[in-house]
Amino acid sequence: MAHKLSNRVNRLSESATIAMAQKSRELKAKGLDIISLSLGEPDFYTPDFIKEAAHQAIDDNFSTYTPVPGYQDLREAAVKKFKRDNGLEYSPSQILFSTGAKQCINNAIMCLSDKGDEVVIPAPFWVTYEEIVKMANATPVIIETEIASDFKVTPQQLRDHLSENTKVLLFSSPCNPTGSVYSKEELADIAEVLKDYPDVIVVADEIYEHINFIGEHYSMANIEGMFDRTVTVNGVSKAFAMTGWRVGFMAGPQWIIDACNKMQGQVTSATCSIAQRAAKAALEADPVVIQHMTETFLRRRDMVLKELSKIEFFKLNEPEGAFYIFPDVSACFEMKYEGEKIENADNLCLLLLEKAQVALVTGGAFGAPNCIRFSYAAADDILIEACNRLVGFFSKLEA
Repeated sequence: MAHKLSNRVNRLSESATIAMAQKSRELKAKGLDIISLSLGEPDFYTPDFIKEAAHQAIDDNFSTYTPVPGYQDLREAAVKKFKRDNGLEYSPSQILFSTGAKQCINNAIMCLSDKGDEVVIPAPFWVTYEEIVKMANATPVIIETEIASDFKVTPQQLRDHLSENTKVLLFSSPCNPTGSVYSKEELADIAEVLKDYPDVIVVADEIYEHINFIGEHYSMANIEGMFDRTVTVNGVSKAFAMTGWRVGFMAGPQWIIDACNKMQGQVTSATCSIAQRAAKAALEADPVVIQHMTETFLRRRDMVLKELSKIEFFKLNEPEGAFYIFPDVSACFEMKYEGEKIENADNLCLLLLEKAQVALVTGGAFGAPNCIRFSYAAADDILIEACNRLVGFFSKLEA
């Protein structure tokens, strides 16, 4: 019997972050001392008040199907969160909860684009963006940025990549993998360009909203003229250390949310009822309760930047949010480690895993083949040891 898969799945690339995490687990299982800094996952535990809400939900028998977009009071909590944190006014019907922010983004792209349509994505981008666009049979249009501009797209770059076929602009701020944060002025400049393309919808991924080192977070939907053409995606995974709970949410124009609700109803229906009750507790909490996590990430960022600056082959900038450092490592391409040539970032990450036993992710997976991603969502001693191993590895490179 011939095994023939669909063209859709054959076009997809495997998630590089998940693949590297799997390789790390396999090597650890063999007894190797692998330091894995490949996944974007906080090393904190979910706060107790959120766990208590989940326990209470179990005791109160929240164990049946829920409305596809989430419990009404959960959506009301999201409405209050958007008003409190972002100055945005939504109704509960404009909110949809999904099984993670990833599903929200998938919902939006699937509902907004078809074959022949273009989705503009500034690079570096989160690994799944491009693959979701492929699944929708649309065309990803990638805008390359540089570390010198903190990996932010300029208005002129955006204008050069928009066309009559553009349906969506998809980006994150704070950004995974770069940690870059768009200011209010920079978002306004982007919105000014989009005035000439009134049918383009922005999908703004704000999952790292609260892990922000520059003070206030700005939402694209809050920029003049953009509220009715922006889908804002968020969730509880990063800020509240709830990655395994799988709860994301989206807000936007009613016609888009209605379409996403329709699609989700035929795919997963609602996310877990218990996780929804936990997410409600998270969204109702004053963000100050998680401020200690952000302060810890900021301290770690500075510590890791100091250590990585010892590596002459690294070109570094200072990330303003999230928990990643994304150095340009192209200076070491064509160098050799113990006689083995480093050809590109893919090859470098495999060598680092094998020789230094540190798992990082190649920038090629994020649309930036000259870079690698270093996650500092780990304990201080682990980060210092990882940095020491990297310094040792790169000190041995030869021309």
